[in-house]
Formats: sequence, C-alpha cells, structure tokens
Amino acid sequence: MRYLLAVSRLNQVVSLSLALGLLCPAPTARGQDMGQVRETISTLAAPAMHGRGYVQNGSKRAASYLHRRFQALGLRSFTPRYAQPFAITVNTFPGEFSLHLDGQPLQPGTDFIADPASGPGRISGPVLALDSLIFTSEQAGQRFLAQRLSGYVVVLRRRDAERLRTLPDTFTQHLDQAAALITLVPDKLTASLAATQHRQPRLQVIARRWPGRCRQATVRVEARLERNYPTQNLIGYVPGRIQPDSFLVVTAHYDHLGRMGSKVFFPGANDNASGTAMLLALAEHYAKPENQPAYSMAFIAFGAEEAGLLGSRHYVAHPLFPLTSIRLLLNMDLLGTGEEGITVVNGKLLESEFRLLTRLNATGRYVPQLAARGRAANSDHYPFSELGVPALFFYTRGGNKAYHDVYDQPAGLSLAGFLGTFQLTTHLLNLLGGQPAQPSR
Repeated sequence: MRYLLAVSRLNQVVSLSLALGLLCPAPTARGQDMGQVRETISTLAAPAMHGRGYVQNGSKRAASYLHRRFQALGLRSFTPRYAQPFAITVNTFPGEFSLHLDGQPLQPGTDFIADPASGPGRISGPVLALDSLIFTSEQAGQRFLAQRLSGYVVVLRRRDAERLRTLPDTFTQHLDQAAALITLVPDKLTASLAATQHRQPRLQVIARRWPGRCRQATVRVEARLERNYPTQNLIGYVPGRIQPDSFLVVTAHYDHLGRMGSKVFFPGANDNASGTAMLLALAEHYAKPENQPAYSMAFIAFGAEEAGLLGSRHYVAHPLFPLTSIRLLLNMDLLGTGEEGITVVNGKLLESEFRLLTRLNATGRYVPQLAARGRAANSDHYPFSELGVPALFFYTRGGNKAYHDVYDQPAGLSLAGFLGTFQLTTHLLNLLGGQPAQPSR
C-alpha cells in the first residue's frame, strides 16, 4: 500500500511537472567542480587509505575523512560525529604474503592474490595437480580420495574448483587436508572479502604465470580473522524547508578491499570512491541555502558493503528516521566511466521513476543512454528495496573495466558520465523534493 501511494504521488509530480514545463534542464546543476571530484577520488584511493579496508585502519581513515567533509559542508547529524557504529567479522591479510614457484617469485596483486577465506601458513612442498578425471571416472575419484595430500600444494583450474560443488562433500573435505591450495584463473584476478577462514593458505594465480612443469611451491601467508571489527556508517542531512519529516536519500559505500600484505592494496577508485565523490558533490549542492529542498535530504555513506552489504543491512535494522518516510533512495556505485551511459537497477520495478528519468534525460541530454535493470542484490539499495523502500541504483557503463583488482586507480577513470549523472540526479531530486527556494544562475 505504501508503495502504491508513492507511485500515485510520483505520477502527480510528473503530470504537474509536464504542465508547468519543469522537465527542462535544471540550471542549478551546471556548476559542479570536476577538479574537486577528482581530488576526492584521488584522496580516497590513495595509499594512505590502505584500500579503505580492515588492515592499518583503512576504513577508519576513510570514515574520518568523510566526517571532516560532512562537517565542512555543514550537514546536520542525527548522531555524534555523524557515525552509526557496528561490528563485523572479516578475514584480513596484514603481513607476510608471497609465492615462489621452483624458487622464482611471483608478484602479489598482479600474478596472484589470496582467496578471500584463505587461512595462514608458511608452506614449502611439492606440487600436485588435481586430476580432472575425478569428475567423470569413479575409479579416478576413488584414487584421489585414497591419495595422501598432507604436505602437498594442490593446484587446480578454476572450472574444476567450480565443478567440485557437483561432487560429494568428501572430495572438498579431502582437499582440506592439503598443505595449500592454488586455483589457476584464466583471465583476471578478482579479489573479495570473507567472514570465514580456511585452515590452509589458498591462492588464486593467473594461469599464464604458472610454469608448465612446476615441481615445488613456497607459500607465505599471514591471515587474521578479525572478529567484532568496529566500523561505521556516516549519515548527514539537510532539513527540508517545508516537509522536514519526509526524506529523499542519497547513498554510497565508502569501503573497499583493503590490503594483502605490505606491498599490495586495492585503490577502489571506481568502486566506490567515484560514488562517494558523487554523494559528497550532491551534499555540497543541497547544503547551500539557495538549493535547500522542500523535503529533507539525507546522505548516507555505508561501511562494509564489500563484506556483504553489512552497513546497509545494519542501517535498515536500526534506521535513524522511519523507512516509511523515505520518498526515494538513490544509491551511487561505480560512477567512474559513462561512455555508454547509465544502468538503473530497479528501473524495471519502479517504472514511473524510470519513465521520469528517461524524460528528464531526453530534454537535458545528460548521458548517452539509460538502461533499466531489474531486481539485483549487488549494492546497498537492496536491503532497502526488499523492505518496500522505493530505491534505484545508478552505475555507469563503458570505459575502464578494472574491478576488485589493483588496477582500479584514479588515473584510469574517464568520469565521462559523472557530470551528466550529477545533473540528471539533481533535476530528478528537485522535481521530487520541490524546486529550490531560489534557483542559482
């Protein structure tokens, strides 16, 4: 019922806007400082932030930076220091991290990474390749189960690692007896986080970097499962000038994947320093008195998105204002490209909102294309939309394909769609939240 009422109100807004000619390009959105945007992304993706993860206080450093930015903008706060603290469990790699094959070192980050749930260990042992016949031959499977794996570094291809799920659990349990596991991946290394830890080191290696007849592998991994690691969401807001108890909400996650050892960190420029930069740009815009909307505007920077949407899940369980008061939530993630336009997750579910976006983009020509996507649990909009909050997730398409790797750096971002996304978003928010009291020129 609440969603149907929201749709009805939106249709009224669209009809009124068309009648008054308010779908024309919004003059308030033209002056965004792209120099400031690039500086924000570079700061968040810098080595000093340690990948905004859970080694060397990376996420805490990023949160402190956002607190200072919120404070400088004059955003109001529901809590001390804008913070909503919570704790997570996460596997981390704070120290030693190396791999030698027949005595030759591979480069961490570019040649190999840790499996997110890798355990610790200092292993030097003979290499044993997994026989792929175990998937088609019962005899080969029985030979494998009878084989002693203790002391061996077992190597398997990624497709075989995925096929193991089709076999009885005894096969994966037997692999747990190996000294270490190495999975060969054919294309790129994609890192992630885990809340669990295996008993032995587990690595992913680019297949082309694996020597054809490797006999001996030496693995050194320091892994630490951090329990009750403190992190936080940061929430600031601009009070509405007419209906302060109704909210338009902009969100973005500020965390990323952190470090693997002393030499490797994941900058996370596109994911999601770019979305955080958009959140700050919109907060700066609406914090100006001349742009104050009729409805309150909340800006939420989520922690621990990379650990499983934990920041947004915590927020919906402990909201600082009623979820029923949210008229629309816009989540910003992966906004560093844009040559091919924007994808709008939930655009196929919130059809009225997507139609309005399409009309605004047709008149303003903000981005090359808008593509609607359906339900997806791929960013922080999801916990909200599952509870009935109208929520859209914007991400840009085209350009740099770096993702969850060491190559996601500021210099690789074109930001081709950033300004257009900012303009489209402000136009939409102005319509839904009431035109600014005194539009800037």
